[in-house]
Amino acid sequence: MNNSNYRSTLYNKPFIEQRADPYICRHEDGTYYFTASVPDYDRIILRSARTLAGLKEAEEVTVWRRHESGEQSVHIWAPEIHYLDGRWYIYYAAGDKDDVWEIRPYVLRCTGEDPVKDPWEEMGMMQAADGDKFSFHDFSLDATVFENGGERYYIWAEKTGVGKKVSNLYIARMESPVKLSTDQVLLTTPDYDWERIDFWVNEGPAILKHDGRIFMTFSASATGACYCMGLMYIEKDADVLDPHAWTKLRYPVLQTDEGKGVYGPGHNCFVKAEDGETDLCIYHARQYDEITGDPLYDPNRHAMAMKVAYDDRGFPIFSYENNIELY
Repeated sequence: MNNSNYRSTLYNKPFIEQRADPYICRHEDGTYYFTASVPDYDRIILRSARTLAGLKEAEEVTVWRRHESGEQSVHIWAPEIHYLDGRWYIYYAAGDKDDVWEIRPYVLRCTGEDPVKDPWEEMGMMQAADGDKFSFHDFSLDATVFENGGERYYIWAEKTGVGKKVSNLYIARMESPVKLSTDQVLLTTPDYDWERIDFWVNEGPAILKHDGRIFMTFSASATGACYCMGLMYIEKDADVLDPHAWTKLRYPVLQTDEGKGVYGPGHNCFVKAEDGETDLCIYHARQYDEITGDPLYDPNRHAMAMKVAYDDRGFPIFSYENNIELY
């Protein structure tokens, strides 16, 4: 990495270099699977290891490549791997070379039991619920999946409006791993100044469950140093499809810290450490802030890791003091 402003600190050491939008799944057998956006935005990769530290040096396998033309031919973004109903699925976003910003959500399904070695098949675009005339008709990406109360839910970012479009987060119940069963519900829109720098953005949702609550982090603003993480929460017994049951904090919970050399943190996931108890936040960030051209195409967003602490109310604390090196 050649950048005159780069400096290493105790707080900005990469876990896995040049892997943005990191996602780690811990399978029921204890195996960890890692995927992320690659700088060329042209493929989906997987790593697997028995330990989190093992992911750093694990062999990286390309399980799917972009199409040469048409849908899914450019901007392959933010894959997540999930094990649902006894099958492996990858949720990701992709554009079309003829309209590179026509980003839509797609699904892959593994044909076997080993997601690294067995082939994957395309399931097409994520399907909206019957009669839903709004979902996935514009720039849509960053889907995540979670379960609560015996039901499964899908949260994603989608732009709306004309002119300067706004990226909101929506939620719906799932009928199957490839189809929704309810209309979209607007969960959050960029309300505050820190969500409206350069672009008005809420994206990159990630779910953390703790002490009877469901927390959702999300990322806001453009992809440079202004990128940051916000937080919403709801009681686990409440109706997650009721936007009024969610509370959104008025301030970011993780943002650029020049003194620690961490710039533009965001698009995180949560995973349990090997002890099965400790929550880890895996996020991406840069080690410098001066970028030539569009920050989206700067390759040096690295996956980093921190332990999640909790305050006396059971709310998560995100602090660079808790960053850890997974070696």
